[in-house]
Amino acid sequence: MNRHAAFLSLLLGTAAVLPAQAEMTFKRIATFPVAENLPADADPATETSSEIIARSADGKTLIYSDSPLGGVGIVDITDAVAPKAGGALSLDGEPTSVSVVGNRAIAAVNTSQSYTQPSGRLMIIDLAARTAEPSCDLGGQPDSVAVSPDRRFLAVAIENERDEDLNDGVLPQMPAGDLKIFTLANGLPDCGSMKTVALTGLAEIAPEDPEPEFVDFNDAGEIAVTLQENNHIAVVSAETGEVVSHFPAGTVSQTGIDTLDDGALGFDQAAADLKREPDAIKWLDNDRFVVANEGDYEGGSRSFTIFSKQGEVLFDSGSDLEYRAAAAGHYPDKRSDAKGTEPEGLEVAKFGDQQYIFVALERASLIVVYRDTGAAPEFVQVLPSGIGPEGLVAIPERNLLVTANEADLVEDGGARSHVMIYELSEGPAAYPTIESVANESGAPIGWGALSGLAADPQKPGMLYAISDSFYRNQPAIFTIDATAKPARITRKIVVTRDGAPAQKLDLEGIAADGKGGFWLASEGNSDKLTPHALLQVDAEGRIRKEIGFPGELLANEIRFGMEGITVVGEGDDQTLVMAVQRPWKDDPKDQVKLLAYKPASKEWSAVRYPLDAGDKGWVGLSEITAHNGKLYIVERDNQIGTAAKIKKLYSVSLDGFAPAALGTDLPVVEKTLVRDLIGDMQSATNGYVLDKIEGFTIDTDGTAYFVTDNDGIDDSSGETIFVNLGKLDAVN
Repeated sequence: MNRHAAFLSLLLGTAAVLPAQAEMTFKRIATFPVAENLPADADPATETSSEIIARSADGKTLIYSDSPLGGVGIVDITDAVAPKAGGALSLDGEPTSVSVVGNRAIAAVNTSQSYTQPSGRLMIIDLAARTAEPSCDLGGQPDSVAVSPDRRFLAVAIENERDEDLNDGVLPQMPAGDLKIFTLANGLPDCGSMKTVALTGLAEIAPEDPEPEFVDFNDAGEIAVTLQENNHIAVVSAETGEVVSHFPAGTVSQTGIDTLDDGALGFDQAAADLKREPDAIKWLDNDRFVVANEGDYEGGSRSFTIFSKQGEVLFDSGSDLEYRAAAAGHYPDKRSDAKGTEPEGLEVAKFGDQQYIFVALERASLIVVYRDTGAAPEFVQVLPSGIGPEGLVAIPERNLLVTANEADLVEDGGARSHVMIYELSEGPAAYPTIESVANESGAPIGWGALSGLAADPQKPGMLYAISDSFYRNQPAIFTIDATAKPARITRKIVVTRDGAPAQKLDLEGIAADGKGGFWLASEGNSDKLTPHALLQVDAEGRIRKEIGFPGELLANEIRFGMEGITVVGEGDDQTLVMAVQRPWKDDPKDQVKLLAYKPASKEWSAVRYPLDAGDKGWVGLSEITAHNGKLYIVERDNQIGTAAKIKKLYSVSLDGFAPAALGTDLPVVEKTLVRDLIGDMQSATNGYVLDKIEGFTIDTDGTAYFVTDNDGIDDSSGETIFVNLGKLDAVN
């Protein structure tokens, strides 16, 4: 069976197998924004980060490195579902990694003056007293630290990283990196015991300039170390400092992947001889280890690999990580021309009798979980993470997994850095809430940025979604089977004009036209020469009719245009009703238009809709759908996480919907709150509140659904929340 067929078999077979037996899966139970660890007198908008994370011996305290803050943060997880801020400690430098021995943490801190004058030291942190003291001078810029399972040794990778702006980052760039090994006494490193292990002369690539990245111990006291830019791996004896074995990480050739940053998802390309250039490394036992092949110099094979310690490739995941991310809507198209999902972090841990491999995909903001079978790993699930998962740590005795997510988008009003906690428990996975099946070639249907939702006029549980302008070269309609759990994207219909994917569209609304096709609302932006337009397409996505806005509207336009479309009435009385996202120049403060257009008479009219007042940012409309004499409208603010306050479903009675001609005094409709959707968003996956509910619809059975827009994984966690709210009568 080829790789694509294997993926198709796994993807289609999962739903059939899972309900047949009680299973154990990881589910997110808590999120902790690390900005809560800022000092009381700090500006709340101060950038923070959680990168490498470790756990205390009792599994009740977490400590993570925070590079922007120049220190470490502490989280109390005595109650894992309600993590508490434990404060932050300054370390007077850039912490790069942290590990724990007993009640103390050992952090590696970069104190370099420049790339050519690297320096660093160890810091000892008393977790109980919340104090930090300097310890050993490392003589170079550290990256990863690790403690041996028997607590006898500490290993530090001294990277002495290259300057990527110097000569295009080409190696060699001296001084060379090396490996430091310390003996631990009562949990403290004995500075006088420091052994320096030279790693020069090993790699085929820049042998004079090794750049060790990540270290890990096995039970036999051996240290596996990745030389990432050198595309090399070494195994070193902690006792003697001898290099036991070393070998190149090798290359991989991939087929059926997406290699173009082109605003489209098409897994029909190839790349040859990709250097693995591994980042994280973790032992599976005393003879095997797994590496995450991030690539940082000339490589990035988009995979993870299991090696024997003699260098034999026992398994390579090929395109599986790419496909898992794509099926879950997490594929980062903007990284297609580089390293794709960019596997970077790893954790290996045994829960009961089962050993798991956790692979963190930095650019997909996803954790992919596998069972270690001793041969080819078995896929288990994907887990939603924050933006840019960097560190992972397992707490098996509490059935917990923890991730540290590096990116903090506070300057752009986006999500903060988060620590996220997952628990292994009975029952099916809670995520993804929506995923795609494989296409005819065996690759997953690529999707993301779902911006509108509509129900099939005849089939309960059959829905249609659209993607917005993030996929500028592949505007598409997606068919969704909402009766499956998770909901399944079963078909992708590209919207075309004259036989080619249509350009200059920003699809934000969809509705069935009653003739087997669809009405689509395209949000315009005249600054980008994208027109505000209504489109009628047939069942195959071919544009049959395009209707522009009249001059009375365009005279007062801003770029925030139509965000939803629905159909009221039939025949000559058929009326398209569109929700405009934000007030235009001629709208009173906190009011937006609901536009009406009659295709038969080509008449435009409108009403005004009153918006809730927001605490910060803006408030606008996201979606509109007609059902049983009412218009249902999604109203939201543009806030995320704890700042999000307005994610609401309102209704407007069609009995009071009397649009007036454009240019006249427009009546203001009365709205009724149907449901606050924030609770539904939080309970769906136990994550922070996402920004954009962009789709809402009600099927012929009266079941209501909503879906969020993940912004195509651009400055986003990539999460899509698809929620079945049940019968509308219960929603009201």
